[in-house]
Amino acid sequence: MTNAIQKPRNAERGTTLLELMVSLVVLSVGVLGVSQLFPTGTRVQVQDRIRTEASQYSREKIEQLRNLDPNGPDLTVGRHGTEALGDAGSIQRYYDVEAMASPLDNLKRITVSITWKHVRACTLQAVTYLGQ
Repeated sequence: MTNAIQKPRNAERGTTLLELMVSLVVLSVGVLGVSQLFPTGTRVQVQDRIRTEASQYSREKIEQLRNLDPNGPDLTVGRHGTEALGDAGSIQRYYDVEAMASPLDNLKRITVSITWKHVRACTLQAVTYLGQ
């Protein structure tokens, strides 16, 4: 008395062509979404590298100015020397010297400005004060 239940041959299940097409569309949308992250990541990395380089150039100039005579010609009030820096000279550096008002009239405010254009024009400024 064994009743063996047999499945009919046409009842076998598998994936249909429609299911495969839907899964391929979903996978393609996901891959396209992720692939757009790579150019953005590269652009941000380049911008950060340039910003770091600009910061280094400003620190370098501040250190040079600290070693100068406070009453020398390089520390007179006004804007001083625009320099082209970087690999292609795409980074510009200049500095402004301002005399402070009383009671801080023994100090000079020095603002080192670094400008560059990568995607858009950018400026980084570093400010320091030097005693006379």
